[in-house]
Amino acid sequence: MKIKLGFVVISAMALLFGSASLVQAGVAEGKQVFSAKNCGSCHQTEGPAREKTIEDQLAKKGPELWYAGNKFHKAFLQKWLADPKPIRGMEYYSLTKKNAGNHPKLAKGEADNVTEYLMTLVSPDFKAAGIKPKNAPQGRLLFEKKQGCYGCHEVKKGAKVMGGLTGPTMVGISERVQPDWIYAYLSNPKVFKPVKDMPTYAGILSDSEIKMLAAFVSSLK
Repeated sequence: MKIKLGFVVISAMALLFGSASLVQAGVAEGKQVFSAKNCGSCHQTEGPAREKTIEDQLAKKGPELWYAGNKFHKAFLQKWLADPKPIRGMEYYSLTKKNAGNHPKLAKGEADNVTEYLMTLVSPDFKAAGIKPKNAPQGRLLFEKKQGCYGCHEVKKGAKVMGGLTGPTMVGISERVQPDWIYAYLSNPKVFKPVKDMPTYAGILSDSEIKMLAAFVSSLK
């Protein structure tokens, strides 16, 4: 019995270390793909945020990724990189140009490896808060009435999609973005975007209200 148990433990450890080695290999290969395809020309992968003025922000061609591991769900990144769909109605930081949806596609193996790499990019200032998605009336009231978030963000209303196009869509955000990142961003946005168009909610909303808003946003399908 002891021999069998020992064999099981050794086998499990071998699988664990083997899996870790595969992940590390994927991270290295993903970083190479990211560099070879010149993704860094549009996406910042090293923090902290560098923009100081609105001109700095407007000059960006794509969203920063130096906190991608805090922000995105891994499964979303794998799927999106292989088959990109517009997340914004307008081009990144444009008020006049529609998003053409022409982000380059990656082969599945490349998408998987780049995802492994991006998930290693985290901010030391990020603090997990244990936010759980919750479609509650209090959060809906904050989103729709008190803050009017749909002025910039698309949301689903029954079978219809309505709202603004200047910000990223909230349609499907539950599959895309981690709840704790939504809370972290709403409560301390300058860590991630020192220059931005969104309001700063700290001081306007209480911490419990920000948590309710984050829980509601992260529940949106």
